[in-house]
Parts: sequence; structure tokens; C-alpha cells
Amino acid sequence: MKFRTLFAAALIGAAGFAPAIAADEPQVVRQEMMKKNGADVGTLAKMVKGESPFDAAAALAALTEISEVAATFGEHFPEGSETGFETEAAPAIWTDRAGFDAKVAEFKEDADAAVAAAPADLDGLKAVFGPLTQNCGSCHETYRLKKS
Repeated sequence: MKFRTLFAAALIGAAGFAPAIAADEPQVVRQEMMKKNGADVGTLAKMVKGESPFDAAAALAALTEISEVAATFGEHFPEGSETGFETEAAPAIWTDRAGFDAKVAEFKEDADAAVAAAPADLDGLKAVFGPLTQNCGSCHETYRLKKS
């Protein structure tokens, strides 16, 4: 009886442990970071498009979170994380690391500039939103695999 109990506990423990391992994988971490950015850009885009009212506090919160993501994003692309966990990271990240690092640094600069601007109205948000999202798009062109 004790063996069955130990075996069951080991299975339950292993099942509970497996997701914790996956959550620490660089591919998973960077996917979660991009989901945050996507949600924040979505919040800002709705304001820019007039689909939701401008909210200075919400805009600054979204811009701040984008800046925080940008601060460590590049660290989550170590050698060996090129594949797995349905990553959309393009091989160019590792073959053109200097270019990728430069794009991440530019992204961080744009995000920091947007936070520093602290848009107080819709025109202020539009002024920082364009450069920030253009940066996102240009990075995705080279460093993100296209979904089929």
C-alpha cells in the first residue's frame, strides 16, 4: 500500500512540477512578454482609433509596461532557445545578434521616450504611438517567423 501511495504522490508531484519547468523556458517567457505588449498596444490602439476614450493614466500604464518588457526582452533569447514551445523567433536573431540587439535597444529607447512624454491628450499619444509601433513592426519583419 505504501508503495502505491508513494508512486501516486510522485506522479502528482511530477505533473505539478512539469508546468513550472515550462514557465521558466526562455521561449515561454518571451511569449508571455509579447502577450503583455500585445495587450498594451491593443489598449493604446483603441484610444488612437477612437474606439475607446483617451485615458492618460491607462495610456501611461500601458507605455510603462511596454518599457518594462523592453528592458529585459533581449535577455530571453539564449543560444539553444531557437526552437521549441511553438516559438516564433526567427533564426536571424542568432545569425544577426548585433542587429537584433540594436532593434531591442531601439525599442527600449522608443518606449522610454513614450513614457517620458507622458501623453496628456490623444494627440500626445498619437505622437509616441506611431514610432513605437513602427519599431515593433520592423523588428517582427526580420526577427519573427510568419505564422502559416
